[in-house]
Amino acid sequence: MVWTPVRTLEETEAILCAPGHLHEVETVFLDGRPQRIYKNLWPSMRSLWLSSVKKYRHKIYLVSGDRRYTYNEVHQRDRVGICSRNNPEYLISFWASHLLGAVPVLTNAWLPLEPLRHCLSHTGCKLILLDPERADRLAPAVFDLLRDTPATGFLVFDDQDNTEHGWQGMSSFYSALENYHGGTADVLAVDPQIMPEDNATIMFTSGTTGFPKGVLSTQRQFLSNIPNVMVGSMRASLRKGEDYSVFDKDEEPQKGILVAVPLFHVTGTTSFSMMATATGMKIVLASKWIVEDAVRLIKQENVRVAGGVPAMVADLTESSLAGHSLDGLLFGGSPAPDSLVPRARAAFPTAVMIQGYGLTETNSIAVSFAGEDYTVRPTSTGRASPVNEIKIVHNGLVMSPGNVGEVWLRGPNVMKCYWCEPVATEKVITLDGWLKTGDLGFLDEEGFLYIKDRLKDIIIRGGENIDSVSVENALYRDSRILEAAAVGVPDDRLGELVAAVVSVKSAYRGSVTEASLIRLAKKYLPRFAVPVMIVVFNEPLEHTPSGKIIKGELRQIARQHWEARRRNGTARAREPLANL
Repeated sequence: MVWTPVRTLEETEAILCAPGHLHEVETVFLDGRPQRIYKNLWPSMRSLWLSSVKKYRHKIYLVSGDRRYTYNEVHQRDRVGICSRNNPEYLISFWASHLLGAVPVLTNAWLPLEPLRHCLSHTGCKLILLDPERADRLAPAVFDLLRDTPATGFLVFDDQDNTEHGWQGMSSFYSALENYHGGTADVLAVDPQIMPEDNATIMFTSGTTGFPKGVLSTQRQFLSNIPNVMVGSMRASLRKGEDYSVFDKDEEPQKGILVAVPLFHVTGTTSFSMMATATGMKIVLASKWIVEDAVRLIKQENVRVAGGVPAMVADLTESSLAGHSLDGLLFGGSPAPDSLVPRARAAFPTAVMIQGYGLTETNSIAVSFAGEDYTVRPTSTGRASPVNEIKIVHNGLVMSPGNVGEVWLRGPNVMKCYWCEPVATEKVITLDGWLKTGDLGFLDEEGFLYIKDRLKDIIIRGGENIDSVSVENALYRDSRILEAAAVGVPDDRLGELVAAVVSVKSAYRGSVTEASLIRLAKKYLPRFAVPVMIVVFNEPLEHTPSGKIIKGELRQIARQHWEARRRNGTARAREPLANL
């Protein structure tokens, strides 16, 4: 596809960052070095909330089931743990913490007991808020936490109409509200004097081994994601020749955004919910991802922006929603197959396709793009935001365009540190502020970033480095494949061989064979990158809370299958080198 934009990248950036705009940039001295920051950013989360309430007070803020709250109905520095599915109480507690100057600790709700207890005790939470499922899970550890940590109480988001419960050592959230005799004015009368460099949030990495690490961010670091998440779609509009004034419209009827990504993940909170809060959108919460429910909510609540991890976008693309008018579809959390963009565009022709790249450590988006720039570069993740920098590093050297190395990011959205883990922090953040992402990628001549693999996921076969994304994209060319994960299996001669694990869409279970997928891979991959084995599953693959496929488990499964084949003689005895 050939596309000639109305404005160049440089012209677009000049308009986007013009004086007085949200994305206006200035250079200041922070953390001992000059940094580019957003000049007109809110100074604190408290300030963001109060300004949004003033501007959008009569608009709907939250929808969950049949419950609705306006912006006006949601009402120092101690840490408050929140561990729950998506529900209104989650965001109410989040904003209440910020009004008081406390630091919300957003804990992964899917963790089993021991990692969950670790997260809450490690961060020293004073108050812990739970939904009933998490209250059940944490019940065996409540008295230990009260004895051994700063925790002074537990509140459970129980049924508003039935506050009787049987959790020892815990209290009802709604009973606590009923017993509070102060008012909103009492809270607002005390200004905690929060500054941009004060602590704002602790979120957790979604690693698949060891305990999660707490990612501590300042007010500025967390808030910088709001302009960042808007950059992709705004650049796309400006590139088409539209005027900046289109971004200042306060349209009726009120538009909604579907938040089905967990709020304890940066995509759910910092990207979706904070952007919606700043722009007066209606947040429509889903406590779990069921595509039929998502379709119903989108139609019922005038949801104009949806998306999440690529699997969610794929589900919507193949659902009865296809053809429905949407403004935007967001891709994030994990790489999107290059085949998904044209399919999504065909299903939702009015929607702008938006791709974002970032980490928990960057408070979500640092790199993004949308619209035609994305369509003509479906394997890219976009360009750096106005305040972010990218460099590609290999063996200590900065790589020129087109050459692969580790992706390093820098900007005012990069975390302050891992909570109470200075050694781990020093391993990933350099003295001059560069975050080592652990992702392999390259930049093109125009500054568009392409992610090729995770450093630890690269497959090295006989000296050839094979990025798993290329293998996976080849397998995704079979439209029956739901998800694919390329992994390495051991080989005495070549070190590793390429294997893959795939899951099949429900409508095609039983009809996809390993042989057909290997034939497909041979059409699109060099000989050395074709999988020697493909394990076909009829069930979805396991994911981290951020939507990434858990490759560690799949690697073990693939190795077990490969060893079984070697023992029974069905594995190829001697694989050729790449150049033979």
